[in-house]
Amino acid sequence: MTPADLVALLRDALRLWGAEGHVSAEEGHVAVTRPDGIWRISPGPPPTRWFLQTPEREAAGRPARPAPSITALLSALRAALGLPRGTPARIGATGTVQGG
Repeated sequence: MTPADLVALLRDALRLWGAEGHVSAEEGHVAVTRPDGIWRISPGPPPTRWFLQTPEREAAGRPARPAPSITALLSALRAALGLPRGTPARIGATGTVQGG
């Protein structure tokens, strides 16, 4: 995934989550900027595909949190932003998608 792809994905995710924020590609990472801080996402070597640095972890001098997949990264980012999880999508007996 290129930095441009990640920026586009994160912009869409913020929109879907109903969250304000600016997403930009910076030197070596992608930044999600909100009034309450900056969340930095940088690529990592396999099996850790991504690292998420939150304002809280950075202020405490803690290293970025590893994420093994884009799904794990999105879940960690959503939680770090303090956004509700939402209703998980389920496939019904008729093949229809419910929730989401």
